[in-house]
Amino acid sequence: MDIDIIKESIPAIAQALPVTLALVSISLFFGFFLAVIVALGRLSQHSLLNKPAYLFVYIFRSTPLLIQMFLIYYGSGQFRDELDAVGLWYFFKEPWFCAILSLTLNTGAYTSEIIRGGILSVSVGLLEAGKACGMNALQLFKRITFPLAMRQALPGYGNEVILMVKSTSLASTITIMDMTGVYKEIASEYFSPFEPIIIAGSFYLLLNYIITILIGKAEKKYALVTR
Repeated sequence: MDIDIIKESIPAIAQALPVTLALVSISLFFGFFLAVIVALGRLSQHSLLNKPAYLFVYIFRSTPLLIQMFLIYYGSGQFRDELDAVGLWYFFKEPWFCAILSLTLNTGAYTSEIIRGGILSVSVGLLEAGKACGMNALQLFKRITFPLAMRQALPGYGNEVILMVKSTSLASTITIMDMTGVYKEIASEYFSPFEPIIIAGSFYLLLNYIITILIGKAEKKYALVTR
């Protein structure tokens, strides 16, 4: 093990940590709102809402994220003229936008099923009690269904957050210099992949350890609120 490579790898990969954090946070933010919409579509009795939502979930859960990312980044170039005509090529030519879009769509599909399961777990008796109190459908969703559904979905969503942290490493395949991208650069420079990959793996491990603690605290806090 080369100590000099380790000494160079630690600050270099640490500088790329904000890129990884940005990929995770932005994708999770937009992906969550997308997931809520898709989950409600899946639960709808109307086929115009249910079938497209089901198709979206099926496609993005049944294909590898790497292929999705490649299709968006490399495949969008096949439609450059069409995208340019509607002013979207400016975004699709940027690897950062393509990475965020692919990560958002992927986590949106997985999270929608987590939320859907949480909604289905809400007791019918609680909903009937809310109706008896004069709540309309929107009030029932805001005050009863969604808070309780999120309480049930939180452990599963915590796993999705951890998976998203690891999934961001694929962004390096489309030229984004996140922690994995920096690791690859150092490994190719010194022809020694072992040292930088250990450092990069340690950063991912530490990041997910912190997330696990935060999710655990959120579960305890949410359990007290919803009792």
